[in-house]
Amino acid sequence: MGILRTNEISGLETPTAVTGSVSFDGDGDYLQVNPGNDFTFGTSSFTIEMFVYKGSGTGTRILYDHRNATGAQGLHPTLYYSGSNLYYFVNGSNILTTSNYTQNTWQHYALVRSTSTNTIKLYINGIEVASASDTNDYVAPQSGAPYIGQNIGGSFYFDGYISNFRILKGTALYTSDFTPPVHELQPIGDTVLLCCNNPDSAAAASYAGIGTSKTITVNGDAVASTFSPGLTRDFTFGTQFEGVAKFDTQGYFVPPSGTTEQRGGTRGLFGGGYQSPAAVNSNTIQYITITTTGNALDFGDLTETSRSNGALSSDTRGLFAGGQIPGFSNTISFITISSTGNAADFGDLIAAVNTPTGCSSRTRGIFGGSYAPGGVRNVLEYITIASTGNTVDFGDLITARNGSAACSSSTRAMWAGGDPPSPGGGETNVIEFITISTLGNAADFGDLTRARRRLAGLSNSTRGVFAGGYDNPVTGSFNIIDYITIAATGNATDFGDISTATTVSGGVSSPVRGVWSGFWPVSTSLNNIEYITILSTGNAIDFGDLNETRGLLAGCSNGHGGL
Repeated sequence: MGILRTNEISGLETPTAVTGSVSFDGDGDYLQVNPGNDFTFGTSSFTIEMFVYKGSGTGTRILYDHRNATGAQGLHPTLYYSGSNLYYFVNGSNILTTSNYTQNTWQHYALVRSTSTNTIKLYINGIEVASASDTNDYVAPQSGAPYIGQNIGGSFYFDGYISNFRILKGTALYTSDFTPPVHELQPIGDTVLLCCNNPDSAAAASYAGIGTSKTITVNGDAVASTFSPGLTRDFTFGTQFEGVAKFDTQGYFVPPSGTTEQRGGTRGLFGGGYQSPAAVNSNTIQYITITTTGNALDFGDLTETSRSNGALSSDTRGLFAGGQIPGFSNTISFITISSTGNAADFGDLIAAVNTPTGCSSRTRGIFGGSYAPGGVRNVLEYITIASTGNTVDFGDLITARNGSAACSSSTRAMWAGGDPPSPGGGETNVIEFITISTLGNAADFGDLTRARRRLAGLSNSTRGVFAGGYDNPVTGSFNIIDYITIAATGNATDFGDISTATTVSGGVSSPVRGVWSGFWPVSTSLNNIEYITILSTGNAIDFGDLNETRGLLAGCSNGHGGL
């Protein structure tokens, strides 16, 4: 008999979305938490965070208010919308202001006071959007009761959904840009309240404070909802055993060490492409482990040889679509990212095209913009990645284009640059976006720093990054890297440079790193692979080499920003 003394072992549970939210209709709905000293922050650090789905209601709308009974004089936080801005109000004035929020989509908000730096910062989807000096002594409010969804005076009701509302007293949880949580929030460290996460009860608090137990009073028509930001349970540690587990065996086993990421890492895959000067298309798939550096390894083969194809992925499947074979293709094939082997048939695109640029969430993949025998297209088409079948119409890009770059968060997808149809001539610098979970046409996001086509995009959950490109015949190729904040709208900002002025076709990413390959300076393909740290800025660094030189390929990964 062997004795298993570890208290953690990997589980086989499925990481499905588990958390709920509270729905507020903007007319008399709010939650009131009973008083307690846990909400008297004094001169300590604190963190107030939540996932918010802001509805389309106008005027002043309160997310959280904890002032005294007379209103404006209380030294406690008030976070609210008014007009086109989101404000943080304390001690009689607004000290933080931002317009970088988006309605009708889930976003993560974090309000963080740090006594070590005497600052208060507001983060949206992990990106700092506002900061100010804060040396206030947050005294106890006269009422002592925090409100979620209205102000202390009983007005300015919030419209939308709030999920995973958490307050930490004594901890500045985030001190710089970060990747927003993907798992349901837990009562870590100095948590004094965790609520708005039960799909069955708006009054439920999964954690109710360090000291006196908290109760939540539901007012108006506020109601629990299953609509949520799609957070999952954290299975980092798997099934947990509190005691000694025994099992009968004639042998023994040695559990693997390290986390799943340390044992396997996030994979990036590059498929298809054009070998030059050999002047032949390829059907091979190569892969890398993004968290390391080194040369690519053979994965298997696509169902057909092609170049200028597109790709997208979930955390388990990679899909490759379209391309030139040398005629145009409508074929979609798929692979299982964690294994190796040849691709299998998935279905068909709406039309036979090349350069169908793809991006995705965990469940839905979207191809947008392409070139068909009839000319440049503006079509957006989607599939459900976990199934098989043909694409379905999603909507249209504002401008028909091919050779664009794409990237996504779990809620938004965007297309940047490309070559619009003639007449008009020249490449475009326009960035467009859609909300992945809906159907409809794209909207304007902003502009790249330079108009160009045949650039490649990648992202983590907060930042999109675009590299390389070509402008014919005005300038030629570029070594530009631009970045955007996905949750906001606006023009791209300079990030740094790739090593060579060239077109780039394959971008893959983990939550930390972005990696590009498929460099093609027209005359010959290159085999180099280069990487960046997404949340920093700077020039790309050598990663390794492809196992054969190729340009005009497609890339995907199981760690990109849409997951």
